[in-house]
Amino acid sequence: MQLSFHGADLGVTGSCHLLECNGKKILIDCGMYQGGHELAEDNAADFGFAPSDIDFLLLTHAHLDHSGRIPLLVKRGFRGEIITTSASRELARLVMLDAAHLQEEEARYQSRKRVRHGSKAMPEPLYSVLDALNSTEQFGRTAQYGQDMELAPGIVATFYDAGHILGSASILLQLSEAGQNRRVFFSGDIGNAGRPLLRAPQTPAEPVDVVIMETTYGDRQHKPLAPSVEELYAAINETFRRGGNVVIPTFALERAQELLYYLREGSEQERIPRSTQVFLDSPMAISATSIFTRHPDCYDSDIARAFHQGHDPFHMPGLHFTRETAESTALNRIGGGAIIMAGAGMCTGGRIRHHLRHNLWRKESSVIFVGFAAAGTLARLIIDGVKHVRIFGEDIPVRARIHTINGFSAHADQAELLAWHKQLGSPARTYLVHGEPDTMRQFALQLHDTDVILPELHQRFAL
Repeated sequence: MQLSFHGADLGVTGSCHLLECNGKKILIDCGMYQGGHELAEDNAADFGFAPSDIDFLLLTHAHLDHSGRIPLLVKRGFRGEIITTSASRELARLVMLDAAHLQEEEARYQSRKRVRHGSKAMPEPLYSVLDALNSTEQFGRTAQYGQDMELAPGIVATFYDAGHILGSASILLQLSEAGQNRRVFFSGDIGNAGRPLLRAPQTPAEPVDVVIMETTYGDRQHKPLAPSVEELYAAINETFRRGGNVVIPTFALERAQELLYYLREGSEQERIPRSTQVFLDSPMAISATSIFTRHPDCYDSDIARAFHQGHDPFHMPGLHFTRETAESTALNRIGGGAIIMAGAGMCTGGRIRHHLRHNLWRKESSVIFVGFAAAGTLARLIIDGVKHVRIFGEDIPVRARIHTINGFSAHADQAELLAWHKQLGSPARTYLVHGEPDTMRQFALQLHDTDVILPELHQRFAL
């Protein structure tokens, strides 16, 4: 039995781990590195293994940093079976197609730019829309929470609800080889318990031997959710009184839907004006919201009951979906009184950059960050207090009111991560992944009765 690490090692994104047992090679996630254009080389680099050798890919959830390199894996020869939950299958297709479309657009833009400078070397996208479509052909069996699934003799996989986004899972692999037995648990991304839509994260009833664990927020506690919702309403009302717009960089999966839920509640309870106009300016978030309505089985019991009774918890009278580019551009003419939610959540691309360009310099407007921002991203620069940013080649002064509200995080905080680990029954070994190095080291100091390892890229371990 061997375990090797090929992404999200001493880093936050690019999750990719390889387990070998009984002659089978099982990949857990195949995510994209995110955070800036300088990571393009990392995404295009060799995986650290031969894609054609992989027998199974188990996908914990559909976020780009866990699923985004699947089309590249298939493009380079993977012909095995991809197994995930029903909701993750739908969302991953959406995420991969969107990523492919953005890469093709970027390649065309860079090509035009190089032609103007006389270059003959034309850039290619990491993968195309066709590659993304081809990769969907590799999805096979659908995992059900809590049900054992035999992958091969001596290898049984069980998916547990991770409570992170719709369809997310932690994955237990029960392994038997040469008289040795191991229970290896991959956390995926662990959800923030107590949020209104999803169930709390689940863990196996029996102890595990080895755990591979995310540490995104392993060094801090989140703000409580209720005060965070109040802070959101207060920021909106203050901005409207100043005559400005509220711009919210929004992750398309989970965060957008959760914000719609609270904005609907705020409007119904008159915590924000009932006439509030909300624009969801993200084709992917719009499509994801539609997928969310098809999987009420993934929700907390109260939300599931509302769906069954015909109530859509994401809909409000002032909600507008803006799919078309012309509709998005028209939002630039709105001087105040609007909430504009657009991707990407870290402001690394997408329509949010256009809205920042038109609102960031306005002292009457606000930008509200409600999610994680990796180092080097435009979102992190703004959060850290820079006075000017560069957007589309233009120097934009930061005059808008900047709010950072961490209580909406879809990730568990330090206390929840420690409680989650404690439920696993003192595993002999804990590998920490998916976090910034200082965060991992601080979290490692909190773990006791387990051998803690911070693996490096492509490092291998015997189980």
